[in-house]
Amino acid sequence: MFLRRRRDSLSDVPDLVTARLRIAPLTPAEADDLRRLTDDPAITGAVDFLSAPFTLQDAQALIAGARHGRDRFLGAWTRDDAAGPALVGVVGAHLRGEGAVEIGYWIGGAARGRGLGTEAVSATLAFLARRFPRRTVVAECRPANTASWGLLTKLGFRDTGEPGHRPGRRVLVRA
Repeated sequence: MFLRRRRDSLSDVPDLVTARLRIAPLTPAEADDLRRLTDDPAITGAVDFLSAPFTLQDAQALIAGARHGRDRFLGAWTRDDAAGPALVGVVGAHLRGEGAVEIGYWIGGAARGRGLGTEAVSATLAFLARRFPRRTVVAECRPANTASWGLLTKLGFRDTGEPGHRPGRRVLVRA
């Protein structure tokens, strides 16, 4: 039974390493990094569950919410930055019922347009496919968010035409 519970959980996501990033579950010690990245109107205005301003307490609560294993927020950290690792984005993974896992993400302003979002989301999708081979991966996106919509379609998602649970969004499914 323990193996089944662990396998159907996001509580033990390992570090994922790409050419330029280390993607790892956010920890309480990284709450201030999360606050600095996320307290940006371009992010808080696009992600409906983020408050504006995004405070240290908000960051701590977001990280603490991952304890039950159905949701996990992963930080995308640069690996070879001369100034040391920097948090450039966040990828969320959320188990939905028995058959789906939802992903979402946000990328900091300085990192946008450099392919880091694609790299972080792609690595997370590869992990999710290994961990949950029978689950469908879904995302919700506003069609007007051309950068995010383009990232999702580039990574194999297709528009279902169905409205999302969040205002103004549509559901995309990974083929």
